[in-house]
Amino acid sequence: MTGPARITIRDVAARAGVSKGAVSLAFNNKRGVSDITRERIFAAARELSWAPNQTARSLSSQRVDIIGLALCRPARLLGLEPFYMDFISGIESVLAERSCSLLLRLVRDVDEEIDVYKTWWRSQTIAGAVLVDFRENDARVPALQAVGLPAVAVGHPSLTGSFPAVWTDDATATAEAVRYLAALGHRRLARVGGPAEFGHSAIRTAAFAATVAELGLEEGHQIATGFDGKEGARATRALLLAGERPTAIIYDNDIMAVAGAGVAAEMGFVVPDDLSLLAWDDSHLCRITHPALSAMSHDVHHFGAEVARSLFALIEGAPAGALQVPTPSLTPRGSTAPAPQQ
Repeated sequence: MTGPARITIRDVAARAGVSKGAVSLAFNNKRGVSDITRERIFAAARELSWAPNQTARSLSSQRVDIIGLALCRPARLLGLEPFYMDFISGIESVLAERSCSLLLRLVRDVDEEIDVYKTWWRSQTIAGAVLVDFRENDARVPALQAVGLPAVAVGHPSLTGSFPAVWTDDATATAEAVRYLAALGHRRLARVGGPAEFGHSAIRTAAFAATVAELGLEEGHQIATGFDGKEGARATRALLLAGERPTAIIYDNDIMAVAGAGVAAEMGFVVPDDLSLLAWDDSHLCRITHPALSAMSHDVHHFGAEVARSLFALIEGAPAGALQVPTPSLTPRGSTAPAPQQ
């Protein structure tokens, strides 16, 4: 007695009314078939519980096996940045519970990122995606909504369109950092921020300026950079060479803050006696630097885990909405102290 016949690409082609070559083109996301034909081929494959290699399991069992994350960051920076290492480990902790996997891809720009997500979704490689680093009027929002990609956005809801957002209140955290330094007597503050086009950078920039003005401090100098140590060092050097140098600097990540501490020492400034430094995204790096860096701390691993849980809920049909995770809070350490006497 023999078992049921194995479904082949020939069966899928017959069900969809196309050639075997058309089925291959559709699943490899190649040109040569229209979107309507491609969808008819995918529908036939689902009806027959057939798929090539990487997607076979998810089509036949209707399980979520893979989620996608495309990052528009240089590979060398990603390997150095503690935030994304903790964030991805948080996502992985939830995936491990479900025996699922993360498909990570580094891209050069937003256009490539959109193409990657479209390819993954149309070829049924992924069941959903995590979107990060939102910009104002982000091109990914209309492009990926149009193809029906299930995705959770990491960013303020004002930036993420109809995608459900998981976010932190960066404006409140920035204001707390400024108020803390002002309470220590600092009147001249500066901020070394991330790329100006990122939505969260714009939110922090506005909150810094508004809080400085509200407290009647001197107008703070803000410099936009690219998050890596070299740019953080360059920005710090420029600030400390200025005629009215700041007595305290806030950095948008820990790598730039550590680089800034090195520049301060190189130029003969003693931290925190001459200059206070405050980092964002507290990490082990902040704690092993001498002196240890004060930081705006939040549980990045937990943040990543909440993003993954939200995505699975969305894929499984639960109502989608914004989720605010705990606001970063101040952790004072040895790099901040009362302002030096003028």
